[in-house]
Amino acid sequence: MSLSIVNPQDSLERQNEKLLKIASALMRRVELASVDSGEAFAHFERALMLEAEVRARTRELEQTLTLLNESNARLSQAMEDAEQARSDLYDAIEAVKEGFALFDSREVLVMFNSRFAQTLPDVAEKLGPGLKFVDYVRFVSQSRHIVFPEGMTREEWARHRLETHRKQSVNFNVRIEGDRWLQVSEQRTPGGGTAMLQTEITELIKMERQERDKLLDEQARLVRATLDHIDQGICIFDSDLLLVGWNNRLRELLSPPMQILRVGTPFSVFAEHFRRSRIFEGKTGPEQLSRWVMKKGVRSPLSVELRTCDNVFLDVFGQEMPNRGFVISFTDVTAEREAQFAMNAANASLERRVQERTNALQDALAEAELANASKSRFVAAASHDLLQPLSAAKLFLASLEQSCAGTGSAETVSRVQSAFESVEGILSALLDISRLDSGSAALKVTSVPLAQVLSQLGQEFGEIARLKGLDLRVVGSRAVVRSDAAYLRRVVQNLLANAVRYTDAGKVLLGVRHSRDSVWIEVWDTGPGIPEAERAAIFGEFHRVGAKSSADEGMGLGLAIVDRACRLLGHDIELVSEVGRGTVFRVRVPLAVGEEDMAPELLTGGAPVNDGPAESGLIILMIENERVVREALSGLLEAWGASVLVAANLAEAQELIDELGLAPDLILADYHLDAGQNGLDAIETIRASLGPVDAVLVTADRSDAVGRRCQAQGVLLLNKPVAPARLRALLASVVPNSDATPM
Repeated sequence: MSLSIVNPQDSLERQNEKLLKIASALMRRVELASVDSGEAFAHFERALMLEAEVRARTRELEQTLTLLNESNARLSQAMEDAEQARSDLYDAIEAVKEGFALFDSREVLVMFNSRFAQTLPDVAEKLGPGLKFVDYVRFVSQSRHIVFPEGMTREEWARHRLETHRKQSVNFNVRIEGDRWLQVSEQRTPGGGTAMLQTEITELIKMERQERDKLLDEQARLVRATLDHIDQGICIFDSDLLLVGWNNRLRELLSPPMQILRVGTPFSVFAEHFRRSRIFEGKTGPEQLSRWVMKKGVRSPLSVELRTCDNVFLDVFGQEMPNRGFVISFTDVTAEREAQFAMNAANASLERRVQERTNALQDALAEAELANASKSRFVAAASHDLLQPLSAAKLFLASLEQSCAGTGSAETVSRVQSAFESVEGILSALLDISRLDSGSAALKVTSVPLAQVLSQLGQEFGEIARLKGLDLRVVGSRAVVRSDAAYLRRVVQNLLANAVRYTDAGKVLLGVRHSRDSVWIEVWDTGPGIPEAERAAIFGEFHRVGAKSSADEGMGLGLAIVDRACRLLGHDIELVSEVGRGTVFRVRVPLAVGEEDMAPELLTGGAPVNDGPAESGLIILMIENERVVREALSGLLEAWGASVLVAANLAEAQELIDELGLAPDLILADYHLDAGQNGLDAIETIRASLGPVDAVLVTADRSDAVGRRCQAQGVLLLNKPVAPARLRALLASVVPNSDATPM
């Protein structure tokens, strides 16, 4: 009820005042009210209750006032204590010998002492609470009392100052006018503010300078002593090109006058002295040194050689120092140069002698190569010339063999044939050696299936081994290797022939051993073995181990051909042998990878012998310029039942064809004809008029070019001396032109 009468927000005095007024009004109302005792008594009771409430309220107000007075007294005491603490803090800050300032977390200046303001008078008047740190740095950077580092502007200093302020702790020195120095330290407070302390360190800087000067003096003495004990002349110039130091060796080398060799002498005086005194020969070196010294930008290290008029050689080296000064050193290298001159003279003499000897060796080598080439040409020509009559002789013997069949002369004819086959083998080997030595052997590297090589050689040597009582075993292989088919076959053929020839009893094995990316073609035998002393020599020409040189036993050229062919092909060859137990030859050949060109069908050394009669009635056009060979070959062919049209050249062949009026069944042409003609051109010309006709080229030329052209033209190749069995097998495969009509 009373709460609605008075406002609780009013002060205690105001509330008491209102209650007193209310009580007075009620008392007057009681007095003026109705005389009704009941109503009067009720008013009296209410007045008593109100009075009791007023008293209680008054007591509460008095207690509240007492508490308020006590609180005010404590607050006043706290304010006095805070003011005293602030005063003590200011006194403490002021008592600090260094300049002190405090910035809050908002980078606003809170307080500072007088020493902080006295450091820079033109900044002191701008200091005050509320100053931002950025503005403070700007005022400091504009102060006329600060001496900024050389090369740094006021703006650069201000930017650098703000960058360092971001660190947790900062210490740096500032130079002010009068050669005074301040150390500025900043430290972050726990609340994120910054406490800054400025300490004057001028005395410390001076003491440090004195100590440094002492140290420099001591170092200078040590440097001086060091310079005087080195073997180089040294002179040192400052950034103004003035002489500041030198050593005694410089005086010994250049002998400058005393008035020049003193502190402060410009380099230009040195240059002028060198020019006038002509101490150095030539102008290039001194001018190069002067240009280097006068260079405006950064000087790169200089190295130049000077020669004095007394024939003293000096290596001059120039090096710039960080302060743009420079050091020039002079090193006496006369002894080294004289030794170098002597060495150059000796080298020149030696080079002249070496060149003379080289020229002599080159002449000898040229003569040797010429002789070797001449020998190779001679061997090739001689072999070719020998093959012509040899071929004719074999053909005559083949005819004679048929006529002597069943008589006592048959054995003699057989022996003559064997002798001719031995001669043929020797001539063939000589031709191979000649081609390999002369470098005329052209390789045609293709993918070669080893199965074909091994099977052909097994058939070729099977009968020979059987007649000697040897067990020849050929282990087949499905490997495809990368090599030249003809030369690879010749290598394996010679190794197998060697094994069969020198093995008297036991076994001969031809097989293939596989490795990761290659195969080893191996030939094993149980022959006498090869002594270690002879293993290096067996690959030479005409060398045979423990056998006489006879045509029947070979001439020792097989392994020489193997060695040369393997080197030409890049195939490794190895030899393992044990005397009395046997020998192993192995050749490593790389495996073919991916889709590669396959080798054409390999030519065998022999052909299946057809003992039956040749196909009768064949018309054979033979073009051969050698009369003896024509007679021998035509006689043999006619004995086999063929009709032979004999011509010495293309013109005669065309006349015979025109006269006959029929196309021949086979063209049998020699390669080398008269007047520069050759059999392949003749075959091509005849085919152009008659159409496709089977053709065989008979030649002693074993070059790869002839073989490739035969293959391209679809002409069979038959090398001289002609093997009758091979020729007869070819004739048996020719189909007569039974449907041919006259032309």
